Amino acid sequence: MLQRILLITILILTVLSCTKTTRHVDLKSPSIIPAPQSLQVNDGYFTFHENTSFRFDPEFPMAGKFLLDHFDKMGFDELNDYDDKEDNYIYLKFNEEIDSTEGYRMKIDPERILIHARTDAGAFYAVQSLIQLFPILNDKDEIHLPALTIEDEPRFKYRGMHLDVSRHMFPVAFIKKYIDAMAMLKMNNFHWHLTDDQGWRIEIKQYSKLQEVAAYRDSTLLGHYNDTPHKYNTTRYGGYYTQDEVREVIAFAKARHINIIPEIELPGHAQAAIAAYPELGCANKDVNVATEWGVFDNIYCPNPETFEFLENVLDEVAALFPSPYIHIGGDEAPKTQWKQSVIAQRFIKENGLKDEYELQSYFIKHFEKYLASKGKKIIGWDEILEGGLAKDATVMSWRGMQGAIDAAKKGNDVIMTPTSHCYFDYYQSDDENEPLAIGGFYH
Repeated sequence: MLQRILLITILILTVLSCTKTTRHVDLKSPSIIPAPQSLQVNDGYFTFHENTSFRFDPEFPMAGKFLLDHFDKMGFDELNDYDDKEDNYIYLKFNEEIDSTEGYRMKIDPERILIHARTDAGAFYAVQSLIQLFPILNDKDEIHLPALTIEDEPRFKYRGMHLDVSRHMFPVAFIKKYIDAMAMLKMNNFHWHLTDDQGWRIEIKQYSKLQEVAAYRDSTLLGHYNDTPHKYNTTRYGGYYTQDEVREVIAFAKARHINIIPEIELPGHAQAAIAAYPELGCANKDVNVATEWGVFDNIYCPNPETFEFLENVLDEVAALFPSPYIHIGGDEAPKTQWKQSVIAQRFIKENGLKDEYELQSYFIKHFEKYLASKGKKIIGWDEILEGGLAKDATVMSWRGMQGAIDAAKKGNDVIMTPTSHCYFDYYQSDDENEPLAIGGFYH
């Protein structure tokens, strides 16, 4: 009996001594935003280190450079070029069989990370997913990524973020940071709100007063608009982006597959421009750049000077931005001054318009045709439905869902931006410690 026990013990020890020990690795659970269409976690892991090889096909110049730059920032600045004989490599491979122009497939296993895409955009979005699997801060010589399989493509054609720099000016460095955050989330359109009542933010070489006058306000409202009495910071505030800075931002965004859509407001939200050039307004008086938020009566007057001014402005904007779209606003345009203006009323009568709403529609349709002659299409807020919708205009529905529904029924393209779901300058909770915001909390 004792001999049998000893024999079994020896056999067990022999088996254990011959068993290969497996290295334990703590793997980060994959978390990619937005979530891919399909993600499957497999057994094992890929080890990334200084001897990892990297290669990308010539169809992916921007995606490949972006990933190389990221590795450089991580401290891995001398990765080997992959050849067919090596293991432990990352390869961005062109594959014409990928259906979606923005889609990709990624397979991570212990020997390799293989990414398939048909376009540089698809490869770039795969790179963004891969980067999210790496640690944000790295102080290790080796990084272990879980083995997994991803198949992904965007659900929506238009994936955008808007930034209003008219009310709050941001430097170029911040704009680039904002665009980088968009790229991480695979967004593809940056809506740059460049003009409004509180400031004109883009250099227009033909009109120097836009830079000298319209770009600056004498003071700025402090606290919430509903606080009483209103209090103001009396420091002169403003600035503008030179056309060279705009080109710099456009190039930065292009390298991240992001299109920039400029917004030049008309016919309302025009007080800053009218402050610089009073002849553009209907009130026959000088005004200042707005110092608080809200909606103002000052509106472009339908006179020859206005149409010449706006056409010249849009000429420079269209030449500067490669975007197929220019946003022309069209929102919150009070009709008070038009109703009181001899010029506006004569224009309505001479052009066979029914009322001031049709006058607004005239503005939108005029500039739709004008920009079409420049190879551009227009986007407008959902107020452009009022008085008659321009045939090829894209409607950005912000006052709820109905504007989008009405526009879609007419056959127009629609971008959904309802305040109830999409506005980051609204309160995000009912907590008393919420930072200052403009609007209410929807839940």
